Amino acid sequence: MHQTEVRFCTVEQIQSFVNAINHFETDFHFCSEKQVVNAKSILGVCSMDFSKPLCLQYDSDDQRIQSVIGSYQFHRG
Repeated sequence: MHQTEVRFCTVEQIQSFVNAINHFETDFHFCSEKQVVNAKSILGVCSMDFSKPLCLQYDSDDQRIQSVIGSYQFHRG
């Protein structure tokens, strides 16, 4: 299981992210203290509080995934 934090600033970024991960066979989930949603679902993602970083979980070692989600990753500074 891989876990990383991602952050979105616009609805367009959410759409782009969801479209990109839908090309992979693996499941992706966003987890918060209160809920878990399918990250491939635009409605599910928009139901979350994306004003702060979201915890993304997925179970795949496909290196292409990292290149897709890399631009959305949140890095604590």
